[in-house]
Amino acid sequence: MNEKQKMLSGELYYPSDRELTGLRKACRIKLDELNATCQTEHKARTRQIKALFGTTGKRLYIESSFKCDYGENIHVGENFYANFNCVILDAAKVTIGDNCMIAPQVGIYTATHPIDPTSRQTGIEFAKPITLGHNCWIGGMAVINPGVTLGNNVVVASGAVVTKSFGDNVVIGGNPAKIIKHIMVTNDDGLC
Repeated sequence: MNEKQKMLSGELYYPSDRELTGLRKACRIKLDELNATCQTEHKARTRQIKALFGTTGKRLYIESSFKCDYGENIHVGENFYANFNCVILDAAKVTIGDNCMIAPQVGIYTATHPIDPTSRQTGIEFAKPITLGHNCWIGGMAVINPGVTLGNNVVVASGAVVTKSFGDNVVIGGNPAKIIKHIMVTNDDGLC
């Protein structure tokens, strides 16, 4: 396996690999263009995001400034919105369902490093995928850590640090995040 294949399969890999470095550089160029495009130019920004991400729904919008590692490993559903200063480190696949909203300064991080300092000093790292279900709302300055899966209709409180997965229909918050309350869903489209 090459380093990109290792990265995407969750194995230890070297991010300094020539191919991965080139992909990150190409992503930075696309991000510079996106972040420099006037926020009133919705159609141009949508085209840029669709060219950056692996897959998207028809309707989406991201406020500047937005940052990611590769872009191609991010897959968002219909009606996606991310507010100012969102960071998605997509060394592994990031899947976000339909009707999801991300508040300002949210971090979604698939990349992680060995705990052992000797291994970490070599520059090796690994990544774990993140999945957000449909109708999720991630509050401002929340952090979603590697390997987390959130079910449908999950609300993440502002400032939460999500270190483990949660099922459908819950509000979570704190550090580390825990269930604050359960959500009563009253109809098929996920509205309460």
